[in-house]
Amino acid sequence: MSNKVKIGLIGTGGIARGAHIPGFLLIPDECEVVWLADPSEDALQQARELVPGARTTSDYHEILRDSEVDAVAITTPNLYHLQPTLDAFAAGKHVLCEKPLAMNAAEGRQMVNAGHAAGKILMVAFQNRFCGEAQFLKRYIDLGKMGEIYYARAHALRRRGVPHWGVFIDKEKQGGGPLIDIGVHVLDLTLWLMGNPKPVSASGATYNRLGRNPDLFNGFGEYDHTKFTVEDFAAGFIRFDNGATVSLESSFMANIERSPFEAHLLGTEAGAEIALWENARLNIYREDDQQMFDLTPRNIPHVPSPHTVEMQTFVRAVAEGKPSPIPGEHGLMLNAIFDALYRSAETGREEPVNLHEG
Repeated sequence: MSNKVKIGLIGTGGIARGAHIPGFLLIPDECEVVWLADPSEDALQQARELVPGARTTSDYHEILRDSEVDAVAITTPNLYHLQPTLDAFAAGKHVLCEKPLAMNAAEGRQMVNAGHAAGKILMVAFQNRFCGEAQFLKRYIDLGKMGEIYYARAHALRRRGVPHWGVFIDKEKQGGGPLIDIGVHVLDLTLWLMGNPKPVSASGATYNRLGRNPDLFNGFGEYDHTKFTVEDFAAGFIRFDNGATVSLESSFMANIERSPFEAHLLGTEAGAEIALWENARLNIYREDDQQMFDLTPRNIPHVPSPHTVEMQTFVRAVAEGKPSPIPGEHGLMLNAIFDALYRSAETGREEPVNLHEG
């Protein structure tokens, strides 16, 4: 491998241009974006303006045939995560894959297994782990200061926030709605803080009550309501093998006061509330000598862009031969939970979370 990690991007849509490319460009001594691939000439052109020196193609296989390429970032719609990942591993490349890992757990298992067989990194793009508040709270928990975390509430809710770009309202290409799009972020954050306990079962409900109504306001702009085939609200309850439980809510549209992205964790020694994205905050609640304390950390390190830290962490893991900073197994676990939640919404019963079945 050369001194610089050579990167190819498979998919040059909004997340690639807004997060991945800027993150890679901030460490020019460590990596270089050498290829851009997208079937859309318009998307390619916009990305080319950010990386004028990169080669471009409509066929990502060209990237994989380039022996100088060390790693690829897969920033396509969910339906197109599986095959490029399998092809990349077959070509001996490391992979950074946008969230969710896959459309479902069956695809996720193929991706994880292929990465292990190739001996290459599979990292899932969960940038919220790199936020200052998240890093502080993780260290606090790992020091034992919250005791056993036995319950959490996770919310990724939008009052009126249906994405009008991309394929976020298309179940066939996305796999689901807010649950798999933004719920995946807050659930990953929550489970990572809890130490990634093993899920065993889940009960869920999904609703499409507002998303197809053309008379409702949408803060993100107009979209084709006739093509809205995903849920607009989802709720779930997840059980883990250590006895812990998590409740999860996610929405693109809901008649609520605000649009929180937050997790509430209950431990035997303390509790915590962490909110990211808008109005980030971290509060800790504990008791000492029969006195109740509400604690607010005052010197949390400022992280200007967790996306940037995510890209840098991936590049450095590739360059230094380290394990995946966010292993594919974590993405697979979330896909398996979502499979169970969506299945439960159809059957009306609690469903097992299948991590290892085909």
